[in-house]
Amino acid sequence: MMVRSFLAIVLVGLASMANINADEQSSVIRVGFIGLDSSHCTAFTELLHREGNTGDLAGVKIVAAFPGGNPEFPLSRDRVQGYTEKMRTMDVEIVDSIAALLPMVDAVIVGSVDGSQHLAQIEPVLKAGKPVFIDKPLAHNLADALQIQKLAQQYKTPWFSASALRYQKELQDLMSSDVLGDVVGCDSFGQSRAGIGHSDLAWYGVHGVETLYTVMGPGCLSVTRLQTDKSEQVTGLWKNGRIGTYRGIREQTHKTGFGASIFGTKTQQQISLPADYLGLVIEIAKFFKTRQPPISEDETIEIFAFIEAADESKRQGGVPVTLASVMEAAGSVRGR
Repeated sequence: MMVRSFLAIVLVGLASMANINADEQSSVIRVGFIGLDSSHCTAFTELLHREGNTGDLAGVKIVAAFPGGNPEFPLSRDRVQGYTEKMRTMDVEIVDSIAALLPMVDAVIVGSVDGSQHLAQIEPVLKAGKPVFIDKPLAHNLADALQIQKLAQQYKTPWFSASALRYQKELQDLMSSDVLGDVVGCDSFGQSRAGIGHSDLAWYGVHGVETLYTVMGPGCLSVTRLQTDKSEQVTGLWKNGRIGTYRGIREQTHKTGFGASIFGTKTQQQISLPADYLGLVIEIAKFFKTRQPPISEDETIEIFAFIEAADESKRQGGVPVTLASVMEAAGSVRGR
């Protein structure tokens, strides 16, 4: 009789442990990664898979990935195999299609280095209702960015896209304080490498442009751009008379970084921004848990309109180009 009682207690205990394990597994947000041709895939996975993660990072795991890649884009073609093998060692299951990936996950990160692939890769994710973070660049041009926004609205699926620089702790702490007073202007700077088939600033200049928007906020009316072999300057006129600039450093050296000079009614500050992903990954994890994007889609689209207007200003020899005009043109192109 005592043996039977003991066995019953053991079985109940084992069943309870199994239920706890099942609950723990079901509480994990399973993330799929599309595009293993950027160091971001391994960097993000390392942060999300750290032992002892607490708070926003707890309970979010990358469980599956589709390598993707573009054989016509050297930076993609030459890296996808290496990063795919590294992801295998990080307990990420590799699948052969986005269709195979989607049933396995609750949320998706699109990290393909070639922004021209993003629209086609994102559409089935949006259709499936999976919240999606789109790594830089959102798209290779404004027309595709607008189409992504349209599809997300059609399928009622939340999304966001941002540079890691937006969520650098130093910048966030400064902007949330009252040290500056009201911001009256900003000069941001950073590397300005163009990607094949992308708007000039979409592929790498977007980091500096997004830094500018993090400080200034939306509301830019027009853009003027000047470019030489070694540098470029893009000047934006905001609707309240403020001026913000982005200086793109085209001559690359090991010392090239990112940062900004910020001008306020109380004081001015210079800030250097490290290439660190923790702040961004925390925002991604929070987004997957809440389905609430940390940045409005309208601001993200405006950033791409700023980039497109900068390209148009360059084509026209440096004349001011309004964001409204490039938005209208991009909508017309996409609507054909």
